[in-house]
Amino acid sequence: MTFDHTRRACYLGYVTQAIVNNLAPLLFIVFQTRYDVPYEMLGRLILLNFATQLVTDLVAVKVVDRTGYRLPMVLAHLFSVAGLVLLAVAPSLTPSPYTGLAVAVVVYGIGGGLLEVLVSPVVDALPSPQEHRAATMSLLHSFYCWGQVAVVLGTTLMLAAVGESAWQVLPLMWALVPLANLVVFARVPLPPTVPDEHRTPLRALLRSPAFAGALLLMLCAGASELTMSQWSSLFAEQGLGVSKVWGDLAGPCLFAVLMGIGRIVYGLWGQRVPLLPAMIACAGLATACYLLAALADDPVLALAGCALCGLAVSLMWPGTFSLTSARFPMGGAAMFGVLAVFGDAGAAAGPWLAGAVADATVTAAPGGGSGLRTGLLVGTVFPIAILGIGAAYTLAARRSRSDRPDHPIRTVRKDVL
Repeated sequence: MTFDHTRRACYLGYVTQAIVNNLAPLLFIVFQTRYDVPYEMLGRLILLNFATQLVTDLVAVKVVDRTGYRLPMVLAHLFSVAGLVLLAVAPSLTPSPYTGLAVAVVVYGIGGGLLEVLVSPVVDALPSPQEHRAATMSLLHSFYCWGQVAVVLGTTLMLAAVGESAWQVLPLMWALVPLANLVVFARVPLPPTVPDEHRTPLRALLRSPAFAGALLLMLCAGASELTMSQWSSLFAEQGLGVSKVWGDLAGPCLFAVLMGIGRIVYGLWGQRVPLLPAMIACAGLATACYLLAALADDPVLALAGCALCGLAVSLMWPGTFSLTSARFPMGGAAMFGVLAVFGDAGAAAGPWLAGAVADATVTAAPGGGSGLRTGLLVGTVFPIAILGIGAAYTLAARRSRSDRPDHPIRTVRKDVL
């Protein structure tokens, strides 16, 4: 087997992460009607998933560069399989169905956290021209989007076919994907991790203002992407009065399609477009999309805001990885792990905050529409923050180039500035 097989396995690794992150939200309406779970507790499941991923990231930061990639990559898929199986069976085996759901979320959250730490640095370490690294990273992350599209389409259509009473079939079906990729990762060649003597120490990274900015950027990127993607299905059905099938297709499914298209376009032609200005433009578009979804009275316009937000957030997560990797090329898996910690923190906090705000304001409208709209409106703060961080990065880069011609940031100007 060759590194091409490794790259394809990494693509499927992000499909696996899309499954564990997006399957449960598509079943929120089932959990709410069958188990009487309120908005805040549904949001708490999202929080629990990404909080588990965050803790896993913290642990992985300490060990991955020392153990190598293979063992933790196999474990990532093993936990993903186990968590999806538990999602199907645990609610009926525990005294409280919600407890069973929470246990399943924690187990597959460990798998998702490991994947977030591992997949990007593996692909970043594979042989490829330096000037194509940002485009390659964007192409890799597009497979998360296509995995999300597959999950939304497959889950929505199969749920309509088998009925809500047989929803347990869906997690078992999706568990086959990480099971197959587990076998592949046990065999493919994997690049070595960065040796200790060459790796930029975490202490040095954490003391750098540029890295601190990257961490804030990652936090807001995770929140901007996941707040909309995790709530758009329930928002379409209860906030806009659209049927579940059409709401899922026009909301989270089209969101994922447009996010994937954005990442593929940058993956194919990104070397011609500076990354940082593109990310600033995406943040402006994301702000407009959140406002449109939250404030538009016309359901078609609101759904258009939800869907178009996928294109707007497409570069935020992989773009932050690429910016940081270009600035700190010897950061190793530990650097990606710390970035993932902050991305997962945003992915946990953003959707939970939207759910908590929705519950707090739901009394304004018995149908729940007003509450969910207000929750999405609060989410606007995250892309606005990215606008500010991106502007600060641009000013700092220009000042560094003019004041210190030999500053290391000049080495990444062509790719990202």
